Amino acid sequence: MISKRIIPCLDVKNGRVVKGVNFEGIQDVADPVEMAEFYNQSGADELVFYDITASVEGRKIFTDILTEAAKRAFIPLTVGGGISTLDDFDRVLKCGADKVSVNSGAIKNPELITEAAHRYGDQCVVLSMDVKRVGNEFHVFKQGGRVDTGIDALEWAESGVKRGAGELVVNSIDTDGVKQGFDIPMLLEIAKRVDVPIIASGGAGKKEDFLELFQYPQIDAGLAASIFHRKEVNIKELKQYLAENGVEMRLI
Repeated sequence: MISKRIIPCLDVKNGRVVKGVNFEGIQDVADPVEMAEFYNQSGADELVFYDITASVEGRKIFTDILTEAAKRAFIPLTVGGGISTLDDFDRVLKCGADKVSVNSGAIKNPELITEAAHRYGDQCVVLSMDVKRVGNEFHVFKQGGRVDTGIDALEWAESGVKRGAGELVVNSIDTDGVKQGFDIPMLLEIAKRVDVPIIASGGAGKKEDFLELFQYPQIDAGLAASIFHRKEVNIKELKQYLAENGVEMRLI
């Protein structure tokens, strides 16, 4: 049985880790390099960095922070934000990223997924999706959850995997930062369409939320931010709790 993964997420804006609710009300939390080192020592399985305003501001992703963080953290790093070309992939990989997350850049140019998978391998390409309910449908949003693309999220997930994405990060805007549990119905709808690892994001508030999430074998990892940043949930204790409740975990 493959171990489930616990993944902290660092949303970075102006060189600082920030966090909001439903993608709004952004507040300063901490220094990203210090946080990367902290999570490296805390038992996290991987770490995700998002430069959350790079796409909106039309600029390239931070590299100095990433380079320094990669020196301090010896767990896999996934990096996203403002990734729109193969050169962007190349730059962040050379800074120490193990995987590259694409979102708005792939929406603008879906061939980017295909080209990146061909050059770097499927395992390197992560399709990140910010998803929100619009009526009876799930829509993909872009630019940090600000703009409704009108794209059906289920079809986009399936298309992205066919193009070569080796992993999906599925973030529910509806549950983001609310701490009432992951958006299980939405995640399972996407899981019906794809056969790659799915990282669930948005909604974690307590240990029990992860236990509920991992009752579904289709979900491979749980990603969270504020509950880890503010030490409301300790990662080592969380993983021990999950293991004691029958979830396969990597314990250190």
